[in-house]
Amino acid sequence: MNQIPFQDYYPDDYSHCFGCGRLNDRGYQLKSFWEGDEGVCRILPEHHYSGGMKDILYGGLIASLVDCHGAGTAAAAKARELKIEMKPGAMPRFVTASLKVDYLSPTPVGKELELRAKVEEISGRKVTVNVTVSTDGTVHARGRLLMIQIREG
Repeated sequence: MNQIPFQDYYPDDYSHCFGCGRLNDRGYQLKSFWEGDEGVCRILPEHHYSGGMKDILYGGLIASLVDCHGAGTAAAAKARELKIEMKPGAMPRFVTASLKVDYLSPTPVGKELELRAKVEEISGRKVTVNVTVSTDGTVHARGRLLMIQIREG
């Protein structure tokens, strides 16, 4: 499969995000793709991202992953709704209005994380997205986001 990640369609001036910016050499550079109607992202967090215990992922990192993957999925879903021809710079831009994360169990470091996002609702400039964070089929965190499309111009 030769898909281009959602984040690679962001305009250059919107590509410096620590979580998903392709132009941020020190960031995570998340890459999200469609699998059916779900946005999916995989990342392998290194041990220096641990929280209080050395083998458990820092909760703030989990929240930022949920935020950036949710934003990418919201943008891609809005682009689908508007039937935007995807090309670099064409992706609608979104900001987070609300982010809620429930931590269900400790998330291990050194294991590939799978983030799965489903769009709950698109209403004008507002997109509600639900995201799960899991390893090996075990869901460790759930997030719910309200994303707002930025007005252009």
